[in-house]
Amino acid sequence: MLTSKISKIGKVVICGGKGVGKTAMLEQLIYGHVTIDSELHSTIEDTYVASVDTGKGSRDMLRIYDTAGLQGNVQLPRHYLLFSDAFILVYDPSDPASLDMLAGIKSDIDKYKEKKEMIIIVIANMHSRQGRLTSGAPINAAPSTGGGTLLHSPNGNHHQSNGANNSPQISNNDLIESNLNRANNWCARERIKHYTVNAMERASLYEPFIQLAIRLYPTQTKSSFPQLRQLTQKTSKVDNS
Repeated sequence: MLTSKISKIGKVVICGGKGVGKTAMLEQLIYGHVTIDSELHSTIEDTYVASVDTGKGSRDMLRIYDTAGLQGNVQLPRHYLLFSDAFILVYDPSDPASLDMLAGIKSDIDKYKEKKEMIIIVIANMHSRQGRLTSGAPINAAPSTGGGTLLHSPNGNHHQSNGANNSPQISNNDLIESNLNRANNWCARERIKHYTVNAMERASLYEPFIQLAIRLYPTQTKSSFPQLRQLTQKTSKVDNS
């Protein structure tokens, strides 16, 4: 609605592993011009402003900070943890490592949020690295390096590979379904909203950002007792005189 008034601005940080499609999601959400052939460069740091109509008669502004993709033991820079009102954690459901990384990011957020109530949502981007794995192609369920590899997952479990060359083969679709189930279980325990989107489909991106804006700026409910409101106002005037 063009007549809606802009009321507030919330600071939102979007973060996750390298190549999970954070920038593609934002470009598609705000501009709607991203296609499979679009060339997007790796982000160092960028800022987007989104005007969200939550149906309350006013538009809420989100200032979204797009961050560099994290790799290995690299942590989210501390200044993001100190000033943000909300966080969007993004992962690629075809890449277990990008999901496992989210537990560490949330731990850092919890460490620095102090007593401030922090809003966190998790988004699975179904179209992030489709060129990396073809749908239905068999892949190793675990690395086949000697000595075994310990994998940490958001649900707190550890997966040990036996280092054998005859590691089980699963399809990419099965891997995606398995990771989505793991993410659902972890988010349920952490009481975090979990959304599944496709960066190539703009309509799929609306719900998580609208719901985020609603949680950041809930509708203020008015008292159903007008006499009580008037008494409160009179008391306030007396105190200030």
